[in-house]
Amino acid sequence: MDTNRKLDGRPALEGITLEMMVTQLSEQMGWGAMGNAVPIRCFTHDPSIKSSLKFLRRTPWARAKVEELYLISHVRVKEI
Repeated sequence: MDTNRKLDGRPALEGITLEMMVTQLSEQMGWGAMGNAVPIRCFTHDPSIKSSLKFLRRTPWARAKVEELYLISHVRVKEI
């Protein structure tokens, strides 16, 4: 069994904090692209790391979408 994957078949995000994900995504993609990929207000209206973290920690469905976006972008970066 691959130790880099969770039981549900998705890669594990162990050791990667939500803050690290949001910071890396904002640097790589920019807030506009993040807002297009995951249309939530904290990405589209006066975005900041702090406001995004506050919202994402309280909203499981949005956090899951950001984690998925991070995994997709992280795989693409590794392939390049």
